[in-house]
Amino acid sequence: MKLFTIGFTQKSAEYFFETLRTAGVERVVDVRLNNASQLAGFSKKSDLQYFLRVIAGIDYVHAPALAPTQEMLDAYKKRKGAWPAYEQEFIDLMQSRQVESSCREIVAEGSCLLCSEHLPDHCHRRVVTDYLQRHWQDVSVEHLV
Repeated sequence: MKLFTIGFTQKSAEYFFETLRTAGVERVVDVRLNNASQLAGFSKKSDLQYFLRVIAGIDYVHAPALAPTQEMLDAYKKRKGAWPAYEQEFIDLMQSRQVESSCREIVAEGSCLLCSEHLPDHCHRRVVTDYLQRHWQDVSVEHLV
């Protein structure tokens, strides 16, 4: 199974949608906890769903089960927590949610996990794909930047 990830920050709408289209993405799986902020620009949930369908024929689904809790985000971002602690806490959360089973229908071949971070290194979307690779057979991941 081929999965992709992408972050929307530091990307123009043209670059973002062309990158998804060119990669052959079939579904964007929005793994953001907060996806309706006015600061999200073209990636605000209702706008993104429309743009994906009209511009590139790509399906959209919001998957908050693949997002950290608000408390976890605040501890990491606002209180400048350490990445390794945040990552482990998020892995523990995914295990307790049993996302390897519960998200099997949502995350399918050609899906692209969407978050806000520009690069995947310190973004939970990478932690999700690493986790799924450990639990599912034959998963490859391409991080679109």
